[in-house]
Amino acid sequence: MARGLWFSCTALAVCLLVAACVGKPGGFMPSPSVPSNPVAEALAPGDVESLYAEAEAALAQGRRALYAWRNGDTTASTTGFAAARERLGQAADRCASTPGCDLSRIVRAQDVLIDGQARALASAVRNGSFIDPAADVLADQGDSPILTDIPESARSLRLLNGRDLAELIEVNEPVRAALREWLTWMRPFLLDSWENYQYLRYKMWPAYAEAGMPEALLFAILAKESGGKVHAVSGAGAAGPLQFMPATGQRYGLGLRDGFDTRFDPTAATQANVAYLNEQFARLNNDIELVLGAYNGGEGRMSRLSPKGTRKFWDRRVFDQLPRETRAYVPMVLAAAWLFLHPEEYGLRFPSVDSRPSEITLTASLSLNELSICLGQAGNDRGWFRTLRNLNPRWDVNKRLPVGTRLEVPARAAEAYVPQCTAPDALAQVQSLQEAEMPGVDAPRPGYARTHVVGKGETLSTIARKHGCGVKDIADANRIAAPRYSIRAGQRLQLPACRV
Repeated sequence: MARGLWFSCTALAVCLLVAACVGKPGGFMPSPSVPSNPVAEALAPGDVESLYAEAEAALAQGRRALYAWRNGDTTASTTGFAAARERLGQAADRCASTPGCDLSRIVRAQDVLIDGQARALASAVRNGSFIDPAADVLADQGDSPILTDIPESARSLRLLNGRDLAELIEVNEPVRAALREWLTWMRPFLLDSWENYQYLRYKMWPAYAEAGMPEALLFAILAKESGGKVHAVSGAGAAGPLQFMPATGQRYGLGLRDGFDTRFDPTAATQANVAYLNEQFARLNNDIELVLGAYNGGEGRMSRLSPKGTRKFWDRRVFDQLPRETRAYVPMVLAAAWLFLHPEEYGLRFPSVDSRPSEITLTASLSLNELSICLGQAGNDRGWFRTLRNLNPRWDVNKRLPVGTRLEVPARAAEAYVPQCTAPDALAQVQSLQEAEMPGVDAPRPGYARTHVVGKGETLSTIARKHGCGVKDIADANRIAAPRYSIRAGQRLQLPACRV
């Protein structure tokens, strides 16, 4: 191993040890070389939401640092981790003295940051990239628990004679038919999915990398499930970029947290996706087709049709008993993965995307809608609306965010923010567009794009759970008075756009 690589991993280990002491009595103080955060210092007492947003932004900075480390930029990763720890420490101090602030939320953010660093370090050790020359004495003491504790999904590739994903995909007639669909009328959708994924990659790919799972599989599932739209919701109630049903999501730690459905969090959703697939690989004899069938059609059905993976997905006793949707889903995912690996064979050109992550700090109160208007097409010919929503899933696109709010944006958008979104004339223009209405048109209120017709026996609570919304969100959207939240069968409710 190169000495530089060993040093970079050692630096990460030091970062991890320092991070573990932040916010704890007797822990290390933040390094004086780390610049202070003027926005955190300027937060008004009692501005609880801004404190929570600051914690989220600090976590985002930590993720960008992890992304930099994975790409070999140890300077950016070390600086980024230090700054993220500093910001969380400042937020914790401010929260402790702010009435109504839940300090446990800041502490959880610190735990997530430390866990992310620990996962990265464990992954480096597992993949053999963290080798201490002084540790050779351990060579004869048996296998390392870390090196042998590889997820089932990673072991499956090794157990099948080390074949990669391309060797596991059987390009049979259903897969060829799916390739035709992706390469004809669905080609624009596939390219949109690619662009969306590139901007989300630093939030999603690390979970697959740590599990030893192929990136082509992640992209393929994302493309088929949501097209890379973080707020996608199906008619059946599946939600998020990887489309978890509420009950399944809860099994893997997803659900409502402080009013936000974490199925819409791309990082959390990907971690849950890895855990689910890993579990199914163990149950279904490491058969990728059966596992994908379980992901779409339910593990119970798949286990009944192919006990312990003893029958192949294409076996007529399995395939013919599956819903039409699942029979189409599996070849479509396999075909998308195949195209990810072999685009040139089919004349497919995935566009080059400058997806470098960055952030901006609002100097004026703006909504994501308004921000996407003033940014225009600077750095992206198709505009930034979808990307802003995907990278900042907690915010309602119509809600004006307070000054000092930090938002995750691509670097090209960050470069355009000051020149295009801070001048008084530009602000006045986008704000006038935000507030404009169409008189005499009975359209849904801006930001409420989906509807639900109340069924017999349904309550606002059951509807909220089904669609991944908060009860208050739906009540506010439809002017339903608390605390009874009375609704009637047949009533049409508008659902918050932040969940679409």
